[in-house]
Amino acid sequence: MKQDAVRFYDYHLWANERVFQRLREVPQEVCEQEIPSVFPTITKTLQHMLRTDHVWLLAMKGESYENVGKIVGALSQQLEGKGPEELREGFIEIGEKFKDFFAQTDLDAKAPYTHPAMGTIHVPYSEIVQHVVNHGTYHRGNISAMLRQLGHAGASHDYIYFLFEKNL
Repeated sequence: MKQDAVRFYDYHLWANERVFQRLREVPQEVCEQEIPSVFPTITKTLQHMLRTDHVWLLAMKGESYENVGKIVGALSQQLEGKGPEELREGFIEIGEKFKDFFAQTDLDAKAPYTHPAMGTIHVPYSEIVQHVVNHGTYHRGNISAMLRQLGHAGASHDYIYFLFEKNL
């Protein structure tokens, strides 16, 4: 399980990088152009993805729901006005923190996650990693759709491309 979770997270980092590579190829104003979608701009989508990665790393480290909210609230303010390249740096930094956590943690072990409205669940860390990757995949798809709506090609970031590129 741990090996699968780490591989899926490596895919998450790889796929994010593919999106950033694609965004470097389009005019910068495309990332700020408002469009009817899940989030109003590509940049806002990236900010949400980065905040959510932080949420789940903090949760896996045992932070309370309330503390996660405070920390991520402050992060939201820091991300305001950041463009794709600055956000890319944020993804690199959180990626290193995830890898450090993986190195020190039995990802098959269960941990509690408490939400004020939904209660408490006890699931393996590996399943939270899978959720992080799945969440990122959803929003990378949003970004590709947004790019297409704005007249640009999306980024190819399917898991199978990762497997072939990494020769796994």
